[in-house]
Amino acid sequence: MKSKIWLSSPHMGGTEMKYVKEAYDTNWVAPLGPNVNGFEKDLTHYIGKEYRVACLSSGTAALHLALILADVQLNDEVICQSFTFSASANPITYQGANPIFIDSENDTWNMCPIYLEEAIVDRLAKGKKPKAIILVHLYGMPAKIDEILAIANKYEITLIEDAAEALGSTFKGQKCGTFGDYGILSFNGNKIITTSGGGAIVCKNEKDKQKAIFLATQARDDAPHYQHSEIGYNYRMSNIIAGIGRGQMEVLDAHIGLRRDMNLFYKNIFKNVEGITVFEEPNNDYYSNHWLSCVLIDSGITGFTREELRLQLEKNNIESRPLWKPMHLQPVFKECDYYGGNVSETLFNKGLCLPSGSNLAKEDRIRIEEVIRGFFN
Repeated sequence: MKSKIWLSSPHMGGTEMKYVKEAYDTNWVAPLGPNVNGFEKDLTHYIGKEYRVACLSSGTAALHLALILADVQLNDEVICQSFTFSASANPITYQGANPIFIDSENDTWNMCPIYLEEAIVDRLAKGKKPKAIILVHLYGMPAKIDEILAIANKYEITLIEDAAEALGSTFKGQKCGTFGDYGILSFNGNKIITTSGGGAIVCKNEKDKQKAIFLATQARDDAPHYQHSEIGYNYRMSNIIAGIGRGQMEVLDAHIGLRRDMNLFYKNIFKNVEGITVFEEPNNDYYSNHWLSCVLIDSGITGFTREELRLQLEKNNIESRPLWKPMHLQPVFKECDYYGGNVSETLFNKGLCLPSGSNLAKEDRIRIEEVIRGFFN
């Protein structure tokens, strides 16, 4: 069988080992050290020097700490985009809070501002003001952030931006992850850049960053002995994997360029195929890193479903995957309130994520195209 073509696999730049070796040679094998500090500075320089970044063990950890910083507590309500990965919603339950799910809109596939405001108004009428809003920039596509930020400000609700998939994406020239009160980044193995695992929280001031670090290092009080006045977590990034991150930052823009090239590759394949739409920016205000390139397949026109195409790719050892199954349709969240229509459900039923890695070789692309065009015929 031919070698596996993955949906999105790690892509090393070549300089990562320099930083990792330095950590070993200097015995900085701990959740602190020069690489952690350096990675945080690199990220701050990239997204904007006015922001403060704390590197953590995962994007999920970052989201959990953002909820704590937003004072989300037992039985509070947190509004969350329904069309997303479960890691966007799970930390709400860590706090004993209740997720309220919102449908998407068709332009960006992200949280619909109309349904968002409808939900807030309804929750207020029920005497329950939501504590926070979790917005996701799905597949690297910036959400309708102007409208959502205006609503969050209008009702004075903390906005948490899940930019786990959107490092390097921009809206009107501003980096995703910097619009909300807190931003979330991820460096999981399948992301634009990776530290194998890992994430970061983006804060707007040094006080919040230091509070996040305090909570992420078991909330140890300033005392010569181990003393704790708050519950803490073991969420800090290690100096070893931060070294990988520093090397990855050197190739971030190049990797984004390669991912965007993959999106153009699929546009070319499907440009004359009726019933298939490649996910792209609504207008020039949006700049997506195209972490994953996705298509919608209208089986009423094409004569085949996204599942039939997925199985054909799988038969040829090429990984593809359905779009995220909305959270309000997940068994674990079936009792949660939901505001919207069937946009996210339709996207799930019709959508397919295609191989999008920045490390796909020319022969990989040729093979992908041959399998897809062969399937059409």
